[in-house]
Amino acid sequence: MVGIEIEDKFDVSPEFTLPDLSGLGDVVGPKSHQLVALYFDTADLRLAARGITLRRRRGGDDAGWHLKLPKAKGVRQEIHHPLTRSAKIVPAELAELVRAYTRGAELELVAELETRRNVTVLLDGDTRLVEVADDRVKGTVYGAETTIVRWREVEAELLEGGTAKLLAKVGKRLRKAGAVPSQATSKLAKLLEPAPPPTAPTEPGTAGEVVVAYLASQVNALLSQDPRVRRAEDDAVHQMRVAARRLRSALRAFKKVVTGTDHVQDELRRLGTVLGEARDLEVIRARFAKLLDGLAPELVAGPIRTRLGADLHEREQEAYGRIREELSGERYYLLLDALDQLVSAPSLGKAAARPARDELRAIAVAGWERVTKRYDAAQAIDDPERRALAMHDVRKAAKRARYTAEALKPSIGGGMGRLAKLAEGVQEILGLHQDGVVAQETLLQEAERARQAGEDTFTYGLLIGIERGKAERADAEFPEVWAETVKAVGKLL
Repeated sequence: MVGIEIEDKFDVSPEFTLPDLSGLGDVVGPKSHQLVALYFDTADLRLAARGITLRRRRGGDDAGWHLKLPKAKGVRQEIHHPLTRSAKIVPAELAELVRAYTRGAELELVAELETRRNVTVLLDGDTRLVEVADDRVKGTVYGAETTIVRWREVEAELLEGGTAKLLAKVGKRLRKAGAVPSQATSKLAKLLEPAPPPTAPTEPGTAGEVVVAYLASQVNALLSQDPRVRRAEDDAVHQMRVAARRLRSALRAFKKVVTGTDHVQDELRRLGTVLGEARDLEVIRARFAKLLDGLAPELVAGPIRTRLGADLHEREQEAYGRIREELSGERYYLLLDALDQLVSAPSLGKAAARPARDELRAIAVAGWERVTKRYDAAQAIDDPERRALAMHDVRKAAKRARYTAEALKPSIGGGMGRLAKLAEGVQEILGLHQDGVVAQETLLQEAERARQAGEDTFTYGLLIGIERGKAERADAEFPEVWAETVKAVGKLL
């Protein structure tokens, strides 16, 4: 079972008194629970350093194994697993979801929390709005020496019927009563206080500082998608692929800032290719389903929905199997180690010490100039097929220019957000053409399989015609989009 946990945590004194919550809902409670939780991590606390909690808890209404993965400040994805007979062996399903962090290191018992919890719930009739948990905690840290720590805290958690506005009102009353917003992301973080993942020491305001910070954000984005991809959650493969592409694009664009990354770029390309197979099948299957839904029933002949639905879905699942195999391989873990190294101890070039605004703006300008050079080269080709291939290179250059500008927007501004949008516009219209071409090729292949099976292929021809029309319209619209974009970028840069 998977859920999203949204809560605010507060530190309180031993003498703290829970304020009156009447007027915010029907107040029920407090109800007392005795909770005992065992926490598992690697010996060097790799999970805790990333804000991840893996525990086995007895007592209360949600006893069992819990894996909590951070999504945003105050928001975590919580994955539940039933209690197992062994209290010291992490269920394989949960251990698998943190492999990107453990990378072969053993999960072991690192801490125990005993909590006396008083729970008050705000209701609207039978609808649960907010739960306020008043916890008195005894924490035990295991290691070379055993350490015991005691404290008290209050958690206000949003339930299925509540709103963020109501949660904020509860928090306001708690603060008025003397509660102080906690800086710790979890009880375990307060108990263990693990060191955060190391980052390279760079000078403020330099190109090195901006680039390394961006690389760190994308490494975190890639890692955060790993458990979701293993569970085949919606959009996870796409988001992980985007993070890999952004990293590779940044390493190429900023190669004079962070040097010696050719091997990492190659490995990121390989990972993106493995992820891309399932993602592309997922997209095209949804595309064909939408097209078929838009046709009159009498125009849908033969078992085309099966071929373009179930058959493609089966191929998609096979591609997911290859993704899981890739994410469990040594090569992938070596890539993650290399990405950690990029963030903690990168090889910095001379450009890294230069002022960020001057150095990085020049890189963004060069990125757009690459787009125009590829466009000019493509237009000089007479052969239509070769020119189409060259325009695909224009699309890739536009995507790289977009990623570069997006990476620089928060730090140097200077029109980078606008440049990213303009580059994205070029990328998207070329993508419409390319997607239409790929869809036609897939339909031709599926139509041939249908023909060999003796099936009616009328609807395949109809869909091919629709896709050809889409591609031709995008092709016809591109010159105007390009002219407007070049004019706008000229004013910007």
